[in-house]
Amino acid sequence: MAKILTVHPDNPQSRRIEEIKSALSNGAVMLYPTDTVYAIGCDLNAKSAVERVRQIKQLANDKPLTFLCPSLSNVATYAFVSDTAYRLMKRLIPGPYTFLLPATKLVPRLVQNPKRKTTGIRVPDHAVCLALLEALGNPIISTSAHLPPNEADDGQFVLDAELRLSRVELFDYLDNLVDMIIDTGEEPTYEVSTILDLTGDKPMIMRRGLGWEAVEAWV
Repeated sequence: MAKILTVHPDNPQSRRIEEIKSALSNGAVMLYPTDTVYAIGCDLNAKSAVERVRQIKQLANDKPLTFLCPSLSNVATYAFVSDTAYRLMKRLIPGPYTFLLPATKLVPRLVQNPKRKTTGIRVPDHAVCLALLEALGNPIISTSAHLPPNEADDGQFVLDAELRLSRVELFDYLDNLVDMIIDTGEEPTYEVSTILDLTGDKPMIMRRGLGWEAVEAWV
């Protein structure tokens, strides 16, 4: 059973943030809110926790995982950012955008696209996420958790894209799969981030999500 930690959405209590940070540093997996959807996450550098996140979402190792960084300067530590990408990202972050970028050696192979050597990075506009990132000192895995697991015939969990759950229902579904649930009182939004591929000479929109209209003229 997961431990539920109540955190203020706008002014997260330092004591709570420190408690969550300590658990993440020790390999915990959490359910937490972001500025887009609720996400399943862990410390980027906690290999066993990243593997558990993949198991929860039933993701093969060739499926890349997105992670959160606190700032553009931090992004440049984990990805190669061209001048064009930098100018665009500077306009958009923090916000609901996932940037596909060439990964540096600091990005674990378990997280990046193994063929393209790319990674997906976000800088969230959410007080709790930013407080956790600052306290932890490492990026945090962020894979959407708004789709509930249903038990298949083989006893494994699969995702049902047709269902939409309330916050309490989502907590119940994932209660036995994660170690911590971060409860800010916010309801799931089901509005995903816009994905921008910045690996080439020209930015490309790979998925239209929140805020896509703001970047359409530039790409």
